[in-house]
Amino acid sequence: MSSEQLAFGWAHDDSALPPEPPERVRPLATRLRSLADRGVFLGTSSWKYPGWLGQVYTPARYQRAGRFAERKFQRDCLAEYATVFPTVGGDFSFYQFPSPRMCEQIFTQVPPGFRFSLKVPEAVTVERFPNLPRYGEQAGTENPHFMDAGVVRAKLLDVLEPYSDRLGVLIFEFGTIHRAPMSRPEKFAGALDRMLSGLPPDRYRVAVEVRNPEFVQDSVDYFGCLRAHQVAHCLSSWTRMPPLAEQMNLPGVFTTGHVAARLLLRPGRGYRQAVEKFSPYERVKEPYPEGRAALKELIERCLSEQRTLFAFVNNRFEGNAVETIEQTIKDLE
Repeated sequence: MSSEQLAFGWAHDDSALPPEPPERVRPLATRLRSLADRGVFLGTSSWKYPGWLGQVYTPARYQRAGRFAERKFQRDCLAEYATVFPTVGGDFSFYQFPSPRMCEQIFTQVPPGFRFSLKVPEAVTVERFPNLPRYGEQAGTENPHFMDAGVVRAKLLDVLEPYSDRLGVLIFEFGTIHRAPMSRPEKFAGALDRMLSGLPPDRYRVAVEVRNPEFVQDSVDYFGCLRAHQVAHCLSSWTRMPPLAEQMNLPGVFTTGHVAARLLLRPGRGYRQAVEKFSPYERVKEPYPEGRAALKELIERCLSEQRTLFAFVNNRFEGNAVETIEQTIKDLE
């Protein structure tokens, strides 16, 4: 059994072992495990990318009759991902509450040392449902369960309870709120305080990601609320938010012992622009040195201050999240 497998707590039954990391990323896997041992968990936003075949994923594992088997890849590739990375961000949960069966399928693929982070479903984080066909009759209407702690407990936390020891951070992502009164920082912070007061204290690591720049720029109420509940502000690199380096220097931005960060998009770039420019995400196409430098500074700061960090890089940040992480940490002390 390799040192990587021992570090991640794989069973001693060789028949149950996952594959070794592909040779291309074995140095990266070793480095990431070393950082995880020090409380810094680096991973990617989601994991089911065929563009990573030959990089993170061994093509032969997903072949049937000499052809790429998409269904097998989608079902099984998490186990191979977990031989390289110590954490992942589960974006899928934003669109639906995970069922017990779904949780079992996911968590049985990862070893005990792996930390699975999830986004809280939009069913409780969207104030008004977008006027889009996929929302059906709810399109354009106010959400009656916006920031409903009871729904979070019953439909998410109770389902995740059997796997709480394998969770990283639960992220409440709030899209841009355009309408008053909730678009005012003090009103948002007040509603957030009421919701967080209804969640079990100290049971889960929680972070909040906002997409209204004024919430962090006028941050007294917002950061104060997070600090009172030991919840982290999720630092995000996103279209209309201040750059990561700027957010990191906001007074009081580190509100608890854990830190969350999501490097999604270069500021100023839209989602569809990034998809068109970078897919199928086989390599970095447009390096963003300032973004990498900010992530490196964040890692170093968390190490020196002994904070637990969960940071997730998206393919749409530079074109290939694996290479972004690889290049960012290559000369860390």
